[in-house]
Amino acid sequence: MLKKLKEEKKVEYLELIYDLIFVYVIGRNNSLLHDVSGGFVQSGAFIAYILCTLAVIQIWNYSTFYINRFGRNDVREYICLFINMYLLYYIAEGTRLHWESFQNQYHIAWGLILVNLGIQYVIELRNHREEPGVQTQIKIRAAILFIQAVIVFAAVPVFNRTGTVLSGVAILFGIIATLLTANRTRIGLIDFNHLSERAMLYVVFTFGEMIITAGLYFEGDFTGNSLYFSLLCFLIIVGLFLLYGILYNRIVDRDMDTNGTGYMLIHLFLIFALNNITSALMFMQDSAVDLRPKILFLIGSFLLCFICVFAMGRYARPALRPHGKTFLLMLAVLASFTALMLLFRRQMYVNIAVTVLYVFGICLLLLRFIRRTKNAGPDAGAGPEQTGTI
Repeated sequence: MLKKLKEEKKVEYLELIYDLIFVYVIGRNNSLLHDVSGGFVQSGAFIAYILCTLAVIQIWNYSTFYINRFGRNDVREYICLFINMYLLYYIAEGTRLHWESFQNQYHIAWGLILVNLGIQYVIELRNHREEPGVQTQIKIRAAILFIQAVIVFAAVPVFNRTGTVLSGVAILFGIIATLLTANRTRIGLIDFNHLSERAMLYVVFTFGEMIITAGLYFEGDFTGNSLYFSLLCFLIIVGLFLLYGILYNRIVDRDMDTNGTGYMLIHLFLIFALNNITSALMFMQDSAVDLRPKILFLIGSFLLCFICVFAMGRYARPALRPHGKTFLLMLAVLASFTALMLLFRRQMYVNIAVTVLYVFGICLLLLRFIRRTKNAGPDAGAGPEQTGTI
């Protein structure tokens, strides 16, 4: 493994304060799914939910990368982050069921946040005059932010004149451009320990929203039915939390030399999946929601979540990188979960129990894999050393 060239970066107090605004925005995003008519979430609200959730996670992703690579915890950084916090309030305010009436302020605030981050990269150029490789990376990052900002700003007149929504185009551009320009060399390697900790904290905030949603299961009279569903809902949250804890604390190699692009992309969709699970838990206890969206949303949310969990295997410690048999076993469990959910789709009592068993089953499989690997010796399962990976 490459020797670390600088002292390990710690998560600063400023970063935690900045993340608090995203807790508020997560709640606003999830409120979009409260618009139920005829047993189904309205299509416009659902599309707005997807776009708003991905847009906000992407903003957080961009900010985290900048702080990780160039953050100095100075006055300029404070000012820029507080400006973005203020602008995020406008994004949260524009996150409504009738989003088209607020799309102007939403996109203007979104575009200004991107411009703010791009300017920070441009200012950073002066600190790397003797490092042409780093300067190139800074210019690429700034260009992506400015081009995406242009698309976001253009979304306002385009929608007002034609009704066409460009938000998805902006988000997709950011994802594709980041992947295509990901640095695959040692230039610009980030502090993966800090980056993984920041991602973990955002996941924890997402679990916070899930815990709030679980409170819905405790409302009403104290009956055997309410006790059953509230307990199993709580166990689902506990199981998911333990699952991520196993990955973060025992499997992920936080000293890996990487630029972190792939890791953060996985977390973009993982956090999106956890938000969806929060909404799925809300649907399960809502009698106004039809059976089909309940089941499909629950299955889809868990499928996406565990695809992200499997994908994190590439960032495992060398001795814990999963092999083919482990993946096949995980996929078999996933297929069994999907089949059982569809088979008992009309039995909510069974569905929620199957979900609990599935989540804890994956946890036990991971713990069993870790224990067997350790018992087999330090070199068991080790693959080639990974450096410079995305």
